[in-house]
Amino acid sequence: MNVSASAGNEAEAVPMAPETKSGTVLDRIIDARRAAIAHRKKSVPETALRFGVKHALPLRDFAGALTRDSINVIAELKKASPSRGLIRADFDPVALAKCLEAAGAAALSVLTEEENFQGELKYMKDARAVVGLPVLRKDFIVDPWQVWEARATNADSFLLIVAGLGDALLAELLALGRELGMEPLVEVHTREELTRALAVGVRIIGVNNRNLKTLEVRVETSLELIADIPEECIAVCESGLRTHNDLARMRAAGFDAFLIGEHLMAQPDPGAALRILLGS
Repeated sequence: MNVSASAGNEAEAVPMAPETKSGTVLDRIIDARRAAIAHRKKSVPETALRFGVKHALPLRDFAGALTRDSINVIAELKKASPSRGLIRADFDPVALAKCLEAAGAAALSVLTEEENFQGELKYMKDARAVVGLPVLRKDFIVDPWQVWEARATNADSFLLIVAGLGDALLAELLALGRELGMEPLVEVHTREELTRALAVGVRIIGVNNRNLKTLEVRVETSLELIADIPEECIAVCESGLRTHNDLARMRAAGFDAFLIGEHLMAQPDPGAALRILLGS
């Protein structure tokens, strides 16, 4: 299945400056997220989300999908990013989800942050409805309300970014996810963040090779941290992976799964690109 990318993607990309008046890119996004959540809570109270959770579709096993004896790719549906700008103009989450499942994705990740990634919660819900794969809500989760919202819209897991959370809130969001049956993917970039994640009992650890404070990408970050991830944890390598050899190298180093978005979304046929990554 061919899902064509816009030929003008490169020209349309407008990278965001790493630093802003309010701090780093991550600081600015989180500040905006908190403001958006405060507004949304007024129209959708947590009690309504709790009711929605009771009627959500059954959970799919996200952790299990990442521990198959194969190259497990979490294929990410991402329309735009702060570092690149618009990645895919003809963004169709339903068509993309179908073609990535057919190509061998182990799970899907869908961006739901609106301002910087041009995501929507509807994209995640629509994508999950047409596949049998577990689906991760990719967003900047900073409030328990968002976890309830994720499950109420059928997410099977969600992202937590250690760099944007204090220890108490990280532990609270992790516990709520487990209460709802969702084991979150917890993202780290430094050894100090990894130590904090392990201290609260995280099970799925994603090492992001992109520093969200500067947007710099170093694949060496994963190689530097993998030895400190306990064997009982599921290790996910994120960002900067572009070839089958990249995945084979990281798998040999000890990673169980790989989150890949921008590389796939920038290709004319994301499914064909995923097959090449998997060595099919």
